[in-house]
Amino acid sequence: ALMSDYANIALHLIGPLQSNKAKEAVALFDAIHSVDRPSICQALAKEIESQNRHPELFVQINIGEEPQKAGIAPGEADAFIASCRDTYGLKISGLMCIPPVDEPPAAHFALTAKIAERNGLKKLSMGMSADFATAIMLGATHVRVGSAIFG
Repeated sequence: ALMSDYANIALHLIGPLQSNKAKEAVALFDAIHSVDRPSICQALAKEIESQNRHPELFVQINIGEEPQKAGIAPGEADAFIASCRDTYGLKISGLMCIPPVDEPPAAHFALTAKIAERNGLKKLSMGMSADFATAIMLGATHVRVGSAIFG
């Protein structure tokens, strides 16, 4: 099958993004859910400009402040979002988070929603197979459901 056979499919990148892959990411994806550091902002801004393609961008919040996870700490989120906009000229659509596996997710989803609201962001990419119902109740606009479908 050719990509042109699937013209109405929107592709979302939800995994980590390396700066050197920004060119491909901007070319391929309609949304990127893993904007999480200045080097990515710089690389995305350059490619958005040169390709004149504008994927939706979500800032990844490390909502549980887990050292092994990517993302911006909640306390640094406002400054980072402002920097995305003011320093790099990026249009941010929303926030993405993955709560810690061993904690109830509701408080993490609620905090992510609060950060989004005070930054004027309408979209929330939060919730996976185990907790998407809670995420939706707390404002998720995008859920990432894999194992519930594919096992």
